[in-house]
Amino acid sequence: MFKMLMLQQLYNISDEELEYHVNDRLSFMRFLGLGLAEPVTDATTVGLFRQQLKQQSLIEELFGVFDSYLKDQGYQAKGGQIVDATVIPVPKQHNTKEEKQKLAQGEISESWQQKPHRLSQKDTDVPWTKKNGQSSFGYKNYISIDVEYGFIRRYQVTDVSVHDSQVLGALLD
Repeated sequence: MFKMLMLQQLYNISDEELEYHVNDRLSFMRFLGLGLAEPVTDATTVGLFRQQLKQQSLIEELFGVFDSYLKDQGYQAKGGQIVDATVIPVPKQHNTKEEKQKLAQGEISESWQQKPHRLSQKDTDVPWTKKNGQSSFGYKNYISIDVEYGFIRRYQVTDVSVHDSQVLGALLD
């Protein structure tokens, strides 16, 4: 799953596009260690994985371990950094007026509680935002890439409403 997040960020693709490309590209399958007949993780599972990592504040820790591994292998950041932000859209929520009001109050609708599978399909943390006249709903993946080796050194996830300047300091080393 971690490798899937790396592919997604390197190729600037959504969860749905990631699922498609992993099924379609032999190079992606090889990178993930998958055979032709093996099942591919679906887009919803990738989104839930990213959301859980964000909620548990584990993304920075994972990339810290990865960065340590790269340093142990002799890959140290020397040539500078590239910082990038990519919007990862999530499926738009089609909630009723009552459901929207409950979410605004920090509550979960009774109908969702009675149907846990429906609740797992809802993203209750992501707000809408508008930039340059275009509405967005989803997350932003931020990365810091080593210029010389092209490795992702740091990674952070926010919702789309967070301004890029708020994350820059955490990405630079």
